Amino acid sequence: MSLSSALPIDAVLPALREALARRHEVVLEAPPGAGKTTRVPLALLDEPWLAGQAIVMLEPRRLAARAAAERLASELGEPVGATVGYRIRLDSKVGPRTRIEVVTEGILARRLQDDPGLEGVGLVILDEFHERSLDADLALALTLNGRELLRDGPPLKVLPMSATLEGERLAALLGDAPLVRSAGRMFPVDIQWGRAAQPGEALEPRVAQTVLQALAEQGGSLLVFLPGQAEIRRVQAALEDAFGGRTDILLCPLHGELDLMAQRAAIEPAPPGTRKVVLATNIAETSLTIDGVRVVVDAGLERVPRFDPASGMTRLDTQRISRASATQRAGRAGRLEPGVCYRLWSQSQHEQLAAHAGAEILQADLAGLALQLARWGVDDVSELVWLDPPPAAALAQARELLQRLGALVPRGSGWALTAHGQAMATLPAHPRLAHLLLRGQALGLGALAADLAALLSERDILRGAGADLHSRLALLSGESRAARNSQGSVQRARQLARQFRSLLPKRVEQAVADPEQPRWLGCLLAFAYPDRIARQRRAGGADYRLANGRAAQFGEPDALMKHEWLVIADLGSRQGQREERIYLAADLDPALFDGPLAEQVGVTEVLDWDEREGVLRAERQRKVGELVLSSEALSGLDEAARGRALLALVRRKGLELLPWTPELRQWQARIMLLRRLDLAGKGASEWPDVSDAALLATLEDWLLPYLGKVSRLSHFAALDLAAILLALLPWPLPQRLDELAPKTLEVPSGSRIRLDYSEEPPVLAVRLQELFGLAATPRIAGGRLGVKLHLLSPAQRPVQVTQDLASFWANTYVEVKKDLKGRYPKHYWPDDPLIAEPTARAKPRKPT
Repeated sequence: MSLSSALPIDAVLPALREALARRHEVVLEAPPGAGKTTRVPLALLDEPWLAGQAIVMLEPRRLAARAAAERLASELGEPVGATVGYRIRLDSKVGPRTRIEVVTEGILARRLQDDPGLEGVGLVILDEFHERSLDADLALALTLNGRELLRDGPPLKVLPMSATLEGERLAALLGDAPLVRSAGRMFPVDIQWGRAAQPGEALEPRVAQTVLQALAEQGGSLLVFLPGQAEIRRVQAALEDAFGGRTDILLCPLHGELDLMAQRAAIEPAPPGTRKVVLATNIAETSLTIDGVRVVVDAGLERVPRFDPASGMTRLDTQRISRASATQRAGRAGRLEPGVCYRLWSQSQHEQLAAHAGAEILQADLAGLALQLARWGVDDVSELVWLDPPPAAALAQARELLQRLGALVPRGSGWALTAHGQAMATLPAHPRLAHLLLRGQALGLGALAADLAALLSERDILRGAGADLHSRLALLSGESRAARNSQGSVQRARQLARQFRSLLPKRVEQAVADPEQPRWLGCLLAFAYPDRIARQRRAGGADYRLANGRAAQFGEPDALMKHEWLVIADLGSRQGQREERIYLAADLDPALFDGPLAEQVGVTEVLDWDEREGVLRAERQRKVGELVLSSEALSGLDEAARGRALLALVRRKGLELLPWTPELRQWQARIMLLRRLDLAGKGASEWPDVSDAALLATLEDWLLPYLGKVSRLSHFAALDLAAILLALLPWPLPQRLDELAPKTLEVPSGSRIRLDYSEEPPVLAVRLQELFGLAATPRIAGGRLGVKLHLLSPAQRPVQVTQDLASFWANTYVEVKKDLKGRYPKHYWPDDPLIAEPTARAKPRKPT
C-alpha cells in the first residue's frame, strides 16, 4: 500500500513484523511524533499470520479514536467505514469490509464479554498504554484471559504501544515479550524553561503572557496545554482582549465536551494567512496531530479523577504532570517541523516531577470494573494478568455498592452476579446509572431515566446556574433554551439519552400513575445514589446530612434549600473549600420511602445514650443509612444489648467517664512502672497491663459485671471504681506492689513523703534539710530504679532536681547552701550535710 512521507516508526516496522511473526505478545515503544498510531495498523494488515482477520486498536479518548481512524483511512485513500472504521460512544462507522477498528470507552471490554475469544480478530493494539487507563488495563487482562481459555484456530496477538512506557516491566509481565523501540523524534524541539510560580499567583495571566511572547518570537500555530475547561475559558477571554479584534489569529478551544465541528476546527490546518492558538486539555497530549502546530505552551498541570473511599465519590484534582507527560506534550511541537516548547516551570522543578503518571486503577472508582469482573466470572483478581492489580480495599468497597444496588449476592467466599446485575453489566454506563435505568424502566419511567442518566454521564450542561436537576431536564426536553456554549453538550446528552432508551428492555413491571409528576426525578436519583440521600439539619438551612453519615452544604443560597429532603448527584470539596459542597441535586418526597424506595429503609432496634438528657434509651428506628425517618420507644431492655450500649458509651467518652481519683491514677502508674521494668529486662511481666488503652479494650472483662444498676450518666459516679480495679491485681501482687513501688518513702528526718508516679522515674519532692545524713539517692523496685529528687527550700520551692544525691552533696550543695543561707538565715545550713542532723523544722531539736 502507498503511504505518505516517511516517519521515524518506519525504521522499526521490519523488526516489529518479525517479532510478531515469532511471538503472540510484543511491546512497542515509540516517542511522540514517531507515527506509531498511523503506521503500525496499516503495516501489519497484510501479514500472513493475520490471515485476513481484523485488527482492533484501543484508544483512550473518543476524539483521538475518531481522528486516528480518519487519518488511517486517508492513508488508504478511502472513506472511514471501509477498510478502517471506528466505534466510540454515540458514534460508529464500520462496514462489512472493515478490518481495522479503532475503539474506545470500554467498548473493547464489552465486546470481550460477548465474545471472549474475539473470533475474527487477529491483533489487539493497545495504543498509548502509558496513560494506564482503567479501560486499557481491564482490556489487556480480559484479552489475555479470554485468549487462553477460549481461543481456538488462528492466534490472537497483543501489541501494547506507547510513547513513554516502562517497557521492560510490561514485557516481563507478558512472558518476556520482545520489546521493539523506535529511536528519535521526527523533528527536534527546543525547550524554553520558565520560572517557578509565586505562591497564590494566578495561572491564566502567566499563560496568556507566554502565548503572546511565543506569537512574537515564533512562527506557526500554537498548542497550549491547560488543566481544564475553566482555565481554557479564562485564557481565551484574556487573549481575546489582548488581540483586540485581530483576524490573523484564530483561538480554538479543544476538550472532550465540544461538539464534533468545534473539535475538527481545532485539529484542522489554519486557513492561509492565519495562525491558530489551540487551547487544550490533555486530550491533545497523545495520538492527535494538530496541523500547523510547531509551538507548545505547557502550563504543566492536569486535572485527574480521584476516587475518595471515605466519601465514595470521585472528584477532580489538579496536579502537576509527570516528566513522561511533559515529554509527550513537548513532542506535539515536533511532529511536522522543528518546534519550540515553552514550559511554565523551571528546569530544577522539572527534575522533581514524577517519572510517570500513576495508573488509573490505583485511584479510580472500581464499581464498573467489579461488575465486569463478576460478569466475566472472576472472584479472585489474581486469576488475571495485571500490571497493577486492583487495590483490595477499593475493590471491596465497589462490591459492597454493587450488592446494595442488587447486582451481586454473596456466594460462598465469593460473589454471584444476579439477573439484575447481568442486565446492568450490558449497559454502557456506570453501575449506579445502569441500576437507575433498569429500575426506572421497570416503573414505566424509562424516558425520564434515560434523560437523567445521560445528564449524569456528561459534565454539567448548565454549570453555575443552581444545583436543581429539573432545570437541566428542561434544557434537554427543549422547554428552555441552551446558551450557545452549552448547545453541543445538550445535543450530546440528547443523543446519549436516545441510545439509553434504545438499549432498555421494553417490559414495564409496575407503571407509576403519573410519570410526569416532578417527584419521580428524586426517586430515580435515589436509585443511583442511595448513599447520598440527604436531610436538612434545620429548616431553610444550607447544611444537609447524608445517608452515608457525611455532611454537605450549598455554597450559596439555592432554591433547593426550601426542601427538607434531597438526593445529591454531585458534591465535593474543591480547591479553596473546606466543606463538601452540593453542585447537583434534586428534591425528594419522603413519602416514596413507603413506596418504590421502601427497599432502602431498614428497621433496627437501637439501644444508645441520649446525649442531651444523659439517659439510656431503647428505640425501634426506621432508617435510610444513617438518617432516621421515625422512631418509637421500646420497653424492656435486653441485658446483653444494654451492656454493649453502656460499654460503647465508655469507649466513646473515654475512661474519664468513670470516677477516677488521684490515688487510683497513682495506683495505675505504679503497676505500669513495674510492668515496664520487667519488660525492659526482656522477660514476661507478672504485672497486668492496666493502661487506659488496655482497660478500654477489656471493658467486658472487668467493668461489665458492675454495670447492672447504671441507666443514667450520673450513675457512673456511684461505681466503687477502687474496688473494681483492685480486683485486677491477684494475691500476692497487692503486697508486692507496696514493697516494690511504695506510696511513700521515709526520709532521714522521720517524715514519710509521698512519691509521685506520674513521671518516670517517680518524683520524691522533699525539703533539703530532711535529707541531711543521707548519702545516696533512694531506690525502689528492688533497687532497680533510683527516684528523681526534687530538693525543696523551706518555702517548698525546688532548688535542685537530681537523681544523684551523692554528686549533689559533693559538687553543688556548697553553692546552694550560700543562696539558702542568705534567704533563710534562721534555718540550719551545716557545712557538712552528711554528718548533720536532718530536720523537718527550721533547726534540729535541742537535746533534752
